[in-house]
Amino acid sequence: MNNGKRPVLIAGPCSAETEEQVIQTATRLFRTGKVDILRAGIWKPRTRPGAFEGIGTKGLPWLQKAKELTGLPVAVEVAKASHVELCLEFGIDILWVGARTTVNPFAVQEIADALKGVDIPVLLKNPINPDLSLWLGGMERLQNSGLTRLGAIHRGFSFSGEKIYRNRPQWQIAIDFKTAMPDIPMINDPSHICGNRDLLFKVAQKAMDLDFDGLIMESHITPDTAWSDAAQQLTPEDYGKLIESLVIRDDKNTGKEKTKLDRLRKEIDMIDEEIMNILASRMKISREIGQYKKENNMTILQSERWKEVLQKYIDRGAQGGLGADFISRVIKSIHDESIEQQEKVMIGEA
Repeated sequence: MNNGKRPVLIAGPCSAETEEQVIQTATRLFRTGKVDILRAGIWKPRTRPGAFEGIGTKGLPWLQKAKELTGLPVAVEVAKASHVELCLEFGIDILWVGARTTVNPFAVQEIADALKGVDIPVLLKNPINPDLSLWLGGMERLQNSGLTRLGAIHRGFSFSGEKIYRNRPQWQIAIDFKTAMPDIPMINDPSHICGNRDLLFKVAQKAMDLDFDGLIMESHITPDTAWSDAAQQLTPEDYGKLIESLVIRDDKNTGKEKTKLDRLRKEIDMIDEEIMNILASRMKISREIGQYKKENNMTILQSERWKEVLQKYIDRGAQGGLGADFISRVIKSIHDESIEQQEKVMIGEA
């Protein structure tokens, strides 16, 4: 890794599958020299039944062995009090609360109650939906239980229209969390944001540029045959190369204080990136519409619909204090690009 502030690096398989897989992944990650904490899923809360829901308690001794062999602390996701009790029994060093659990204040409170009087680091992932108050509320529940070694994990947010990421980053929400709770370290989870390994470096670098405190990433000895989330996992060696390639910038080393202008510019950069991602998603849908029109011998321009859309957004923009001319130019530019994308499909260029 290039010089500068070194982030906390957490890595390991999405799911513990077999003892051999856990030990091999752990030892190969250790050899990269690019991991501080080993992670593995033991219980996997899946969206729908029938998917692999974790190896369960029998995987905890495998993590104990990995810890003994590498000397690295180990981290596990917990979703209820019984998970907490088992992790404490088997000497797990760090716990994290997953996104599907954070959405339920009753579940977070149950975990917080189980941890009263226990001195252990706990990380809280953002909820699946983009609800800052729910995320902050979960952290407050853990704080109220007496826990002091806490961190947040930004893993992106579910969005039904997303075409690029598995979970849309919505960086501003993570920044808002950091603003509200500046003493809580923020860890980024590129694996769950991306959903595929091709985007991992871009997201990890973005997190470092935004001064996040660390990364949690998924690594597997044979990613393509993983029992869960295969597409987003890396081999330990590829993970090591990715971390090595990151540029870690540290403003403190330059002797310059971060100014309000710098912060505001970063916020604009994040919003602009979200706009680009949204536009890319929109144009993918436009191409699908073009294909439909081609198959059904329809014209590209639907004049009446276009007039309705333009007026709707001029009215909505006015509510936000935006001028009609500005909104008209933006929407017309988007519409022109959409027509061009559809034309390419119609003539077979896309």
